Amino acid sequence: MTTEQRRMQAVRLRAEREKRGWGQRTLARLLRDTVEDRQKPELPSFVTYVKRWEAGKAVVSDPRYRAAYAAVFGIKEDELFKEETSPGTVDADVIPEDAGDDMRRRAALQLLAALGAGAAIPPAVLETALAGIEDALGNPLDLDEWERTVREYAYLINRTPVGTYLGDLTADVITVGRLLDQERSEAVRAGLLRISAGLSALLAIELGDVGNRRGARLAWGTARRAADASGDQGLRVWVRAREAEEALWTGAPPADILALTAEAAAIADGKPCSGLPRVHATRACLAAENGDRTTAHREMAALGDLFEHLPDTVTSDPSTFGWGPSRLRWNEAYVYTLTGDERGKAAVDEAIALYPPGTLGPVANLHMIRAMGLLQDREIDAALDASVTTLQRLPISPARRHMSNQILRALPDKAHELPAARELRALTTAV
Repeated sequence: MTTEQRRMQAVRLRAEREKRGWGQRTLARLLRDTVEDRQKPELPSFVTYVKRWEAGKAVVSDPRYRAAYAAVFGIKEDELFKEETSPGTVDADVIPEDAGDDMRRRAALQLLAALGAGAAIPPAVLETALAGIEDALGNPLDLDEWERTVREYAYLINRTPVGTYLGDLTADVITVGRLLDQERSEAVRAGLLRISAGLSALLAIELGDVGNRRGARLAWGTARRAADASGDQGLRVWVRAREAEEALWTGAPPADILALTAEAAAIADGKPCSGLPRVHATRACLAAENGDRTTAHREMAALGDLFEHLPDTVTSDPSTFGWGPSRLRWNEAYVYTLTGDERGKAAVDEAIALYPPGTLGPVANLHMIRAMGLLQDREIDAALDASVTTLQRLPISPARRHMSNQILRALPDKAHELPAARELRALTTAV
């Protein structure tokens, strides 16, 4: 099997799993249950296998596992593991950087033929193939197009599994960095810095979601510096506020979280902008988690007042840069549930209803919040079942892991040995 065929198999296996809404651990359990062999490995080993197969680091060669995959997916084994000769990959060296017009023309025709056959095109090849057109056009820089790209990522990031856009965001961050290396007017440079800050922040979110804390820390630093250099006040506030929010879920020290919110608030200087609601929301969440009901409710009151003064461009923005009614209700659900306020239950239902269809992460987190409320009502079995079901449907994120740990810590001693509690613990600690 060639490297490309292995990659295609990995993509197919992951796509079939995600199509069914299963996490890797859920699939691993189904595969293990299907394998008819008393000597089969334990579940953690199957989880590792699935991760390696979907990463293209190994192929499914064992007949037992191939048969199990086919049975679980309901697809014929020959069809599922068909070793296609990829019409597949275009050599990255097909269009040399110093190619003449005739060579570029021939290479472009080859590229178009491959595209028509469904080939996988490395980004560098596509960029080089299009370079001739860009040269003829004088290599115009379209800041509006880059702004649309950032907004598209910001819109899609909550509608796809964690880590989906890591590769694309990384490539675009590099491209914008190259554009910044060139001589630009002050206005264009400020625009590119603004775009770089947005892309870097979104990359930091994706890195954090897949557990790459060092990468996330570096990307957040770049986002902050780029936002500062751009001179965009609202973006400077948003980057710090969003970083503080992510820091809450990853378990950063409270002092560091509060320092970021203080920076954001100082930069905002009272001006209603998209980052300022996150300042109050993050402070409220942190206080609620620490049992400080007074501070939590004070910050929520400030958040409610601020929301009434936010411009429509912020409250109507469905992307992660905006702050609409659904986000307000989400934070009410979390804070009021943690503080034992009856308003939490209604806020959960209202928030779920407000999020548009296809929203993944925020809605999954609301189901975790609902489970936390069930636990407070001493409905232990229902709380555990709801938590496990939620974590099985989507790859675990820092926020869901954070909430799962809260649920586990709040369980009565005797409940820790329940099968559902053990399953929740296993899902929470899974990489």
